[in-house]
Amino acid sequence: MSTLSEVYAQYPLKVDDIIPLDFDSVVTVPDSHAWPISDGFESNDWLSIPTIDLKDPDAAKLIGHACETWGVFQVVNHDIPLNLLDEVESEARQLFSLPTTQKLKALRSPGGVTGYGLARISSFFNKFMWHEGFTIIGSPLDHARELWPNDYQKFCDIMVDGQKKMEELAITIMHNILEYLAVSEEEMKWLGSPEVASTALQLNSYPLCPDPNRAIGLAPHTDNSLFTILHQRISGLQIFKEGVGWGFVQPVTGALVVNVGDLLHILSNARFPSVVHRVVMKEAKQRFSVAFFYSPPADFNLDPLGLSFGQIPLYRSVTVAEYFGRKAKDLEKALASIRI
Repeated sequence: MSTLSEVYAQYPLKVDDIIPLDFDSVVTVPDSHAWPISDGFESNDWLSIPTIDLKDPDAAKLIGHACETWGVFQVVNHDIPLNLLDEVESEARQLFSLPTTQKLKALRSPGGVTGYGLARISSFFNKFMWHEGFTIIGSPLDHARELWPNDYQKFCDIMVDGQKKMEELAITIMHNILEYLAVSEEEMKWLGSPEVASTALQLNSYPLCPDPNRAIGLAPHTDNSLFTILHQRISGLQIFKEGVGWGFVQPVTGALVVNVGDLLHILSNARFPSVVHRVVMKEAKQRFSVAFFYSPPADFNLDPLGLSFGQIPLYRSVTVAEYFGRKAKDLEKALASIRI
């Protein structure tokens, strides 16, 4: 397998699991999107997620400790210009404000990864989510041409720039994590080589919901990636912390949220929890977010690293492509399937 796109092509979705609801045409939450109230979306607790200054001399220690205790943190002084984040969100807002018939011209194919559509995890749940997304890997040119036949260049330029800056930040964060785990960078030779990592930029829209207590933006899940970098202005993201339950990650002006994914959980030999998270419809307005998923190349062999003398690996060696394939087949049991 040379790309993750080839992995997902083996697990095509049904078209019904790709096409979002025409949110402009509904005045109530249809049964297809109505989740049991017992799922408890009304939780209003704010969690004290660590906020870390990347220029702090102790950044590696602070990041590692946050990964270990929370599985999530926020970063400031990250060197991504705030006006670029504004531009990415502005372009996303324009995309999602297009008529549904127009957006469907860029619909993701059943075996595809990029384009417009529902979150891929939708196929694992009985109810649909109050969400529409647009996934970009590299240049979004082909899909952008479908959306704006005569005016796509600005969107493409901003998204490519956004991905470049996000990857630079991801590399910085990864260096800090390796330092904390006392792992030599020789073991991660791919790190820092431009466009070698497996990355994706995900634009998310959570339209205004007529009955927020009956709908969910994104169902509970963990991410496949090493980690995910998220830009959010409006609250809605919740994480599940053992012993605490569900709580909100409060938006911090100028900060980006970073959450641990499955691959980093494996790499850290389960020291870092792969954080379970969801999005709930908290505020009476449309919510936008931008997520950047960062993973090693598809053929990279994942082994637990940084083991102290006598420590036993908890996971068997697995390639990134194999793990993504397992997760595409079974959302809940992928990690357990490679546990030793």
